[in-house]
Amino acid sequence: MWTSGRMSNAKSWLGLGMSLYFWGLMDLTTSVLSSTPTPPGELEALLSDKPQSHQRTKRSWVWNQFFVLEEYTGTDPLYVGKLHSDMDRGDGSIKYILSGEGAGIVFTIDDTTGDIHAIQRLDREERAQYTLRAQALDRRTGRPMEPESEFIIKIQDINDNEPKFLDGPYVATVPEMSPVGTSVIQVTATDADDPTYGNSARVVYSILQGQPYFSVDSKTGVIRTALMNMDREAKEYYEVIIQAKDMGGQLGGLAGTTTVNITLSDVNDNPPRFPQKHYQMSVLESAPVSSTVGRVFAKDLDEGINAEMKYTIVDGDGADAFDISTDPNFQVGIITVKKPLSFESKKSYTLKVEGANPHLEMRFLNLGPFQDTTTVHISVEDVDEPPVFEPGFYFVEVPEDVAIGTTIQIISAKDPDVTNNSIRYSIDRSSDPGRFFYVDITTGALMTARPLDREEFSWHNITVLAMEMNNPSQVGSVSVTIRVLDVNDNAPEFPRFYEAFVCENAKVGQLIQTVSAVDQDDPRSGQHFYYSLAPEAANNPNFTVRDNQDNTARILTRRSGFRQQEQSVFYLPILIADSGQPVLSSTGTLTIQVCSCDDDGHVMSCSPEAYMLPVSLSRGALIAILACVFVLLVLVLLILSMRRHRKQPYVIDDEENIHENIVRYDDEGGGEEDTEAFDIAAMWNPREAQAGAAARTRQDMLPEIESLSRHVPQSCAAHGTVHSYVLAKLYEADMDLWAPPFDSLQTYMFEGDGSVAGSLSSLQSATSDSEQSFDFLTDWGPRFRKLAELYGAAEGPGPLW
Repeated sequence: MWTSGRMSNAKSWLGLGMSLYFWGLMDLTTSVLSSTPTPPGELEALLSDKPQSHQRTKRSWVWNQFFVLEEYTGTDPLYVGKLHSDMDRGDGSIKYILSGEGAGIVFTIDDTTGDIHAIQRLDREERAQYTLRAQALDRRTGRPMEPESEFIIKIQDINDNEPKFLDGPYVATVPEMSPVGTSVIQVTATDADDPTYGNSARVVYSILQGQPYFSVDSKTGVIRTALMNMDREAKEYYEVIIQAKDMGGQLGGLAGTTTVNITLSDVNDNPPRFPQKHYQMSVLESAPVSSTVGRVFAKDLDEGINAEMKYTIVDGDGADAFDISTDPNFQVGIITVKKPLSFESKKSYTLKVEGANPHLEMRFLNLGPFQDTTTVHISVEDVDEPPVFEPGFYFVEVPEDVAIGTTIQIISAKDPDVTNNSIRYSIDRSSDPGRFFYVDITTGALMTARPLDREEFSWHNITVLAMEMNNPSQVGSVSVTIRVLDVNDNAPEFPRFYEAFVCENAKVGQLIQTVSAVDQDDPRSGQHFYYSLAPEAANNPNFTVRDNQDNTARILTRRSGFRQQEQSVFYLPILIADSGQPVLSSTGTLTIQVCSCDDDGHVMSCSPEAYMLPVSLSRGALIAILACVFVLLVLVLLILSMRRHRKQPYVIDDEENIHENIVRYDDEGGGEEDTEAFDIAAMWNPREAQAGAAARTRQDMLPEIESLSRHVPQSCAAHGTVHSYVLAKLYEADMDLWAPPFDSLQTYMFEGDGSVAGSLSSLQSATSDSEQSFDFLTDWGPRFRKLAELYGAAEGPGPLW
């Protein structure tokens, strides 16, 4: 039987046992090394199937654990205890083996004596106990002499760890003006020593810094306020140092500290006050609505929600002209313009402004009142204002067939200043890029400058500008919305190309197609179309048209017996008329093919060639023959083209060389100054030159001026409407890409007689004092032979090239 023992610190553990034969493995934890005796019947039950050669007569107490102190600092291995077997006679025949946690690394055993030593430094905080197993073997045979035994080595604690604040440093907040004893935060220190052994882990808290403002509970670590009426505005931040000491705070205990940063949070204990009781401000009368006039500020020592302000106008003659709002970021009152101002009407205003805290605390109302007032004087300054339109918006309806130059609206504006300057009108061209309208510069009459088309633009939104004559920088504007009303100027037509078919076996009155029409116009009463055969096909013997009275029509057959061999395609003209005033119509053509059909009316073939093919020649064979003919035709054309473009040797023919055909003339032109020699109008307007080419008379400027008068409306000539005439001619000039710019001033420096440049001709240059030699022309070859003869070069045969 196993025994174990240890002598340490005047204490000894001794296990006594008796010899016993084991025939099998036995649970040593419960029967041998247990700290409690095994009942008599349990062992007998375990050995009931074994030979009963030995009987148990006595049992002793044994120990199954050792104790050793941590943090041993000696140089020799630390003796832990001794294991001994009853079968060990001391002659060294028994060999002890140690296994389990830390065996051979932390703990070793003398295989002869059974002494156990710790060879490494032990730390209970890292590991509190080790479970090991021991066995006694016969040194010679290696046979187990005893069953394997399990035991525990426990590490005894010493006070080697100071308390630590694992969550430190701490940050806490407590409202200012809090009563004494208000809980702020709880701090907790942890001691790694064994709390079940002595006082090594019993911690006591104390405050080292932060008095007399705060205190700490020595057992719980709860920090509380210790001073009343702590004011955030006086001191906001506090640094408190807390100490935790083990051993119950006794002398020799280990201690740890932490820092607690405490901030006093704000409460609304300070009323707002205006540092200024009077404000003087000014604003231009042209300031737009909602523009800022100035700012007022009520100072509040609090912060956050407790410093929020609400500004209101409580009195004064400017309550209807100005408004005030609160800036949420800076808590200032912003005074803005509530309605348009006029220096001519009122030059100054007085406001009484109140600033108050919207969030109050009942326990601090005795420190109030929590509002204050100030007076604001606002002066209105005079400015040169732009013209003002009356009314401020125009809506005009005009039919799309209105004549160019028709006045559709009178735009009116006036100068609001006392000077009442003259006003000139114009149109913002960015709002009318198509230049459909024109406004009279002095009267403000809005007129059409181009034809209007509702189908292209049904609405026009233009901006009319009014500018002061004395101050062009002052410009007013007004929006004019023009709705173009529809007139019946578009004839109905087919929406697509209609193509139908009729069977050869069709009957009289059979429906072959239903047609419809579209009209770009949009009459108020809705569209209604009328269908009929065109006059040239009114007596068509083949087909007829039936109006369905729902903007559609049916095409019916008038006869039967259609044959592809006779006529394969019919073109039926259909007249479509609308219900507008005046009535407009158009003719659409319906293409009808004659097809062969089966008895159910299904199309089989619409090609008359099918009846003309021989019975023995199929469609595929015909296609192959046509393809071959096409290939042969392409080859013939290719051969002809190659022969035509075959290169010929280049032969120089001096007589046919165009460079040697020189034309002699002795007439010097008069330049642009001579308008009798040619028609200069042809250079300005080719169309007018072509129109008058047969007459061969002087064109100059007169025909162009006459052409303008041809297009003057009779109404304009009768009534003398200059604006209508100019606008009509302006539109004609804009649309005519070949028309010259008659409104431009051009200056010409004429050549010839009367020109400061003199004559640039070289015809009489030979009469000058200096003669020039052209003998070098003879060296340029036969191509320049005639030119050398004309300029008097020496005659003689030139070199042959």
